[in-house]
Parts: sequence; structure tokens; C-alpha cells
Amino acid sequence: MTVSSTPGLARFNALADDEATTVLHEVCAGTAWGRAILSRRPYATVEALLSAGDAATAALTGEDLAEAMAGHPPIGRPVPGDPASSREQRGMAGATEELRAEMLELNLAYQERFGHVFLICATGATGEQMCDAVKSRIGNSPEHEREIARTELGRINRIRLTRLVTEGE
Repeated sequence: MTVSSTPGLARFNALADDEATTVLHEVCAGTAWGRAILSRRPYATVEALLSAGDAATAALTGEDLAEAMAGHPPIGRPVPGDPASSREQRGMAGATEELRAEMLELNLAYQERFGHVFLICATGATGEQMCDAVKSRIGNSPEHEREIARTELGRINRIRLTRLVTEGE
């Protein structure tokens, strides 16, 4: 997105730090990520905000990444009452009971192997695509999988940041 500025970005820039911290936590549960974004305000452009989000995601330590991932529910089990979670996991909404059961089993196996939730940018993905992704990634080394999860987190954060500063425009 190469939008120079939006009313939503101006609103975000004008928020008090505690309010901005709250909305950033809705984008990403990682405290270090939110602090990094907050410390660079104000943003002149949406692209500058997205670039700051990318840099903050890349800079997360292993512990920070774990904290950020812990804010995401398992695929197929969006947080009740959380519109972002439901919207992002829409591809599982029409899944068969068999696919839901398989995804639950795979989620548990993945979490047991890696110690964290299976993280994928689910926006626009079908239930079958998400299931195939967990199957293909469960054999990865923990180090490789952590970097894939970081990439997926970055994609999720970009979508959420964009929505934050452009929704309702």
C-alpha cells in the first residue's frame, strides 16, 4: 500500500500512548512489538507504519516471538467475540466435521512438537489449505519453523495494521 496518509493514520498518530498500546495489542500480542511501533510515532505514511511493523517483527527475540504467537488461537477455534479472529479464520467456517477433527489433531501434534500454536496467515485460505500447511510444516526443525512462524506473524500484523489505519475511510 502506498497511501501517503489516511484519516485513520492521523487518528492512530494522535492517540494517547495508553490507547495506542491497547490498539496495537489487538494487532499483535507481543509487548516488544507494540513498544517498537509506539516509539516511532508519528508516522507520515501508511507504508512507513507497515515498514516499522516489519522491522519490529524481524527484531523479536525468541521470547518476544513466543509472546506474540501466544495471542493467536488455534486454527479452527477462533476466539468467541473476537471479530479479527473469526474474520481471519473464515476459511474453516465451512469445513466438514472430518476436516475440523483432523485440524484439531494436527494443531495438538504441532503444539506438542514446537511448544506454540500453529501460526499461519489464514486470511483468504481455505480449511484444506490450512490443513495442508500444518501437515507440510510439522516436519520442520524448530529453528526453521520459528522463522516461518515469524514470517506468518509479519503477514498477519501487516493486514491488521492496514485495517487499523484504513478501515472506515
